[in-house]
Parts: sequence; structure tokens; C-alpha cells
Amino acid sequence: MEYQRLFLYTALGGLLLLLWMTWQQDYHRPPEVAQAPGVQQSRPLAQPVAPDVPAETEAGGEARLIRVETDLMTAEISTVGGDVRSGRLHRYGISIDDPTPIALLQSDGTRFYIAQSGLEAQDAAAPGVQAVFRAEQDSYQLPEGADQLTVTLNWVDESGIAVEKRYTFHRDSYVIDLEQRVHNHSVQPWQGFQYVQLRRTKPEEKRSFMFGAHSYTGGVVHGPDWRYKKISFDEMANRTLKGEPQRDLQGGWLAMLQHYFVSAWVPPQDATYRYYARAVDGQYILGASSPWQLAQPGESVVFTGKLYTGPKDQARLAAVAPDLELTVDYGKLSIISKPLFWLLSKINALVGNWGWAIVLLTLLIKVVFYKLSEASYRSMARMRKVQPQMQALRERYGDDRQRLNQELMELYKREKINPLGGCLPILIQIPVFIALYWVLLESVELRHADWILWYRDLSSPDPYFVLPILMGASMLLQQRLNPAPLDPIQQRVMTILPIVFTVFFVFFPAGLVLYWVTNNVLSIGQQWLITSRIERSEKAKA
Repeated sequence: MEYQRLFLYTALGGLLLLLWMTWQQDYHRPPEVAQAPGVQQSRPLAQPVAPDVPAETEAGGEARLIRVETDLMTAEISTVGGDVRSGRLHRYGISIDDPTPIALLQSDGTRFYIAQSGLEAQDAAAPGVQAVFRAEQDSYQLPEGADQLTVTLNWVDESGIAVEKRYTFHRDSYVIDLEQRVHNHSVQPWQGFQYVQLRRTKPEEKRSFMFGAHSYTGGVVHGPDWRYKKISFDEMANRTLKGEPQRDLQGGWLAMLQHYFVSAWVPPQDATYRYYARAVDGQYILGASSPWQLAQPGESVVFTGKLYTGPKDQARLAAVAPDLELTVDYGKLSIISKPLFWLLSKINALVGNWGWAIVLLTLLIKVVFYKLSEASYRSMARMRKVQPQMQALRERYGDDRQRLNQELMELYKREKINPLGGCLPILIQIPVFIALYWVLLESVELRHADWILWYRDLSSPDPYFVLPILMGASMLLQQRLNPAPLDPIQQRVMTILPIVFTVFFVFFPAGLVLYWVTNNVLSIGQQWLITSRIERSEKAKA
């Protein structure tokens, strides 16, 4: 097969792979799995209740929101259920032009997404989702110089059961520690368990044929023996976790993911929690319940957990729980994406600019593959040299494809040309290209990261299409340095290909197009230098 045809097929194959990945993300849904019948539960789960209505209605006007402000977030805790009903992130604006802190957790009517926790007991009182707590203050603020702030909610039942529910916020942290302390002042033993869950409405689907700047939105359950299982909203509606009604995990966690941000409940890592999924009237629930604990009269028991609600910052996530950084989902090419991000972040730490970090990263990639690229460009230079002979063979054997291919292979052998050698740079770039695409798509560090001029957000497309046009021009110039296809149809296709790619790249993140343009410019310089050396060497021999 001719080099040009293979080059074309390889490039189109890489493009089709990207299209397929996006189609899978946007349109594919797993088949619905019915809940297995007859499954016996060794302990009750934290069962969902009727969908939430305004707090004032739930508690007859007794509910109020407790405002908590730290250096990184502003949270609101409802006295009904003790739910975390709002979480605004100070360092992350809604957009480049709107610095209003983004609301990850929210329950103001436009969107419903909260973190719930509570207790259930066997034949005894316990504060569940509709329990009314008492708080000493309506607002709290992390004092200057203090490292943490604790908000305490109290609930007392006439039977003698009292519960202190404490949320502890930390400086420079998106982690909220939960502690539920049960005091049994009754004359009967108290036996109960804790549940923690994330509850939200389904976000509006954003579908596009091109490469939209969005990633997986949905649930994830993870444990050492059940690693990173994505739980779609359809599965929550079917009350299943990958076909199972529940899953017992020690050292696990659950999370709700969206682009750049994540909320996660992390139970105590030495306890076995039961994970479950539910859906109630358009609200989707992913939760976990603890083992039973027993408090004899006069005794107390304590339930704990951690809530993370913030950006997908890999360093912060790794410090909260084992493998929580997996929520920065780079897909199938994580083995390439993770080292790329690590190197990119190290370069950015030196230069202080993510755009120039991408340029320098591209340069380093070219240096690593220099020898391999050099062999490929030498092969293309030799192909360019024998182009007249190839054209003569085509004119002579144009009607006999088999004979033409035989003569071409003889020519390659005689001139010591590898017709496949020129494809190696393309084959190498495709996985790196896809891996870097996911790095730029998933890494919150690149959200709203500027470069120069009007490039204020490298995770968004170029608003003036300058980089995509430069990419198309550089691709066209590269083609001029390569031997032209013999087939007129292939020549026309290769001429159109830069235009097609330019249109596609209009929808790509500007940081990714910057990488591709830089790569093309370096490749052009490298190819021109190698071709010039070969031509000078041939002239010297003549």
C-alpha cells in the first residue's frame, strides 16, 4: 500500500476514534438492569423518603439555614435533617466574565443537589431526614488564625435519646468532617446505624456532535476490591449498582461527578459500609449505611465520616481517601495522561503560565521522539526524491494495480525506502493527542487558565479561531514537504484534509490546539532540516 494512502487512513482513523469516544460519552447508555428478586438484606439500608419539599413545609416553619464561611467556601446547613444544602467555592467563578462563586451544592429551586446524613434505629428514636435540629447560631465564620471551625446541631427525643451532630470545617480544605454522637439517656438499649448520601436532580444533557467541553456526570462507587464503578442515573433509577441491589465495601467511598468538580462521602476506612442507589420522583440518590452500633442505657456511640465538596484537585483528593483522585477521569489512556499532567504541572510551576507550559511540554515530547521522527522524515525525504520515478511507473502500469504495486515495492527496495516509515510520527501522536485532550478537558487547574492576548481560558475554544487556522496552515505546509500522492483522488482528499481538521479544531480546547500547532511547527522545522541535509548529501555525492 502506498505511504500516502496509509497516512490518510491513519489520520482519519484517529479522528474516527475521537468521534467514537465522544459518541459513547454523549449518546451511549448502558442497558437497564432489573433489580435481582429475592435478595435478603442482613441489615436495613437508609431508605429514601418522599422527595424534598421546601424546608419550611417539612418542619412546619421550624427550619432555617445555618451559614458557614471559611477561606475556601460558603456552606449552608439546614436544621431539617442537618443536610448540607449549599456549597459555594470562593476560588472558582461561574465563568471568565462572571466571578460569582460557583455553587456545587445547591437547593434554591434552579437545581437540587445536597449532601445528606442521618441515623436510623431499630424500635427506637433517631434523627432521620426530617428530624429538626437546634443550632446555637445562624451563622459561623472561620476566625483569623484558626485552623478549624465546628458547627454543632442538637436533637433530643422525649424518650431520652439525644444526638449531637457536628460538622468541622478546616482552613485551606474542602473537607467537612462529620460526627454524630448518640447519648442514650433512656432505660432501653439503642441500636442504630448511620447513612450518608448524595441526592440530586439529573442535570440537563448537553449533546453535541463535536467535542463538547464536558465529561462524565454521574455517580461513582469505589473500594479496594470493587474499583471505580461508574453508576449512571439510569442505574440509580433501577436501584442497582452494576446490576446488584447493594454492595458491601470496606475502605470505600462514593461520589457524584461533574465537569471539574466532585462531591464525595468517605466513610471510616476501617469499617464495612453498605452502598446503595435509589431514585425518588426525579431525585437520584447514591449512599452508604454503616454497621449497627449498640448503646446501652447511659452509654454513647459515635458515627463519623468525611464529606469532600470541591474541585477535582488531584493532590487534595489523594490526601482525603485512597484513590479518590481517580475521580479526575482521564479514561482509557490514563497511563499516558497522568504522566503528561504531572510533567505539565511541574513545567507550569517553573514558568508560571499554563500556555507556555504546553509549548515546553510539546518541545520535550519532540525531543524524546527525535530519533524516531528523524528516521521517518528521512524516509519521506527519500520518497520525495523518487517521486518522478513513481509517477513514471504509474503512467506505465496505471491500469494494472498489481504490477504497479510490485514495481513500486522493487523501487522502494532498490532505494532502501521504508514506505511505512513516514507514518510513525502520526501513530505516536494519536495516543498522546487523545491523552492530552483528556488532560486539558478534565484538569481543573487548566479551567480559566490564561496564556497571552485574548487566550483567557485554555480549556475553552479559541474565540477568534486564530489557533485552528494556524493549525490548518501548518498542516498544509507539512503536506508540501511530503511526497505528493500519485492518485489524483488522494491528492484532492489530502488537499481538503487540512480544511476538515481546521473545522474540527475550532471546537477543541485552545490548549489542545496550541499543542498541535506547536507540534506541527517543530515538525516542519525538523523535517526541513533533515530534508536539506539529505539533498546536500546527494549533491555532494553527485
